[in-house]
Order: sequence, then structure tokens, then C-alpha cells
Amino acid sequence: MDTNKKENLIEKATQIAVEAHKNQTRKADGSPYIVHPFMVALKLQKYNFEDEIIAAALTHDVLEDTDYPEEMFREELGDEVYKIVKAVTNDDSLVWEEKKKQYIETVRNGSEGAKAVCVADKIHNLECLLIAYKEQGQEVWKKFNRGKDKKVWFETEVLKMLKDTWQHPMIDEYEVLIEEEKKLEE
Repeated sequence: MDTNKKENLIEKATQIAVEAHKNQTRKADGSPYIVHPFMVALKLQKYNFEDEIIAAALTHDVLEDTDYPEEMFREELGDEVYKIVKAVTNDDSLVWEEKKKQYIETVRNGSEGAKAVCVADKIHNLECLLIAYKEQGQEVWKKFNRGKDKKVWFETEVLKMLKDTWQHPMIDEYEVLIEEEKKLEE
């Protein structure tokens, strides 16, 4: 892909993310939702991931959390970005535990890009949780479907899967954040 197309891919992904998430806020702290995909993308940019992976990071929650048309998404961003985003998209038709187990298996069987977006997403989520906990204390756990124990279970299972299937410094960063999360009182 030439430089112009790559720049256009990032710009197109940014436009899609901004439009799709325009009226959404984060559940832990009520901040504008769009900050999250930008932070995930910046984490990956820091490690010089390819533009397709950065575009997937920018749009990683679009299919799961908005009504943006899937076919239009695929047409506009291409198969590689689409496959990465699909790999990190929860199937909301499943009960929580099954949904999370399926997510782990989908990422396990996904590309390096899927693993990169997954871990960058989880890192930013935990960073936000730790900040929200400092501000809100134990009340923050009420904003999560299954509370602290299940959240820690899920994070630990994602970490195991990543350690088994991929090597990257972000995995160590993720592990440190999980240990901090475990220390928080419920």
C-alpha cells in the first residue's frame, strides 16, 4: 500500500470512530468515549505497528458498540482491518462468561494485529479503571457487569492466552496492571 493510501486509511478510520462514538461516554468515568480508541491506537503507534493495525485500534469498538453497518465498515477499511476488529469484537448474543471465553479463543486464533489491539485495549481499560478507582473507590466496581472477581478472572485468562501465543513488551505492561487491579478492594 502506498503512503497516500495508508494516510487515507488512518484518516478514514479516525472519521469512522469519531462519527460512530460521537454520543458515547465511558462507563467507568463518563469521559468522551472517543478518547479510548485514540489512546489504544497511540499505544500501538508507539511500537510502530502497521497502519492497518492502527486503523483497527481506532475502530476496534465500532462493530460491537455502535450500529455502524458491518458491510460498509469492511468496504471502507478493507479486509485486514475488518478481520482484526471482528477478532476483538464480543458476541453480545452470548451470556457474559461464554462471550468472554469466545473472545479469548477468537483472539488466540487471530492475527498478531488482533493480539496487539487486544492487549493495547486491555491496558488502556485497566489504566482507566485504576484512575477511576482512585477517584471513586469501591463504587467503581458497580459499573461492571460481573464485579471485580469476574473482571480479574477475564483479565488473567486474556493474559495467559497472550503469553501462550505472542511475545511483546505490552504483555508485561498488562501483567503489571492486572497485579495492581488485584490489590484494589472490592
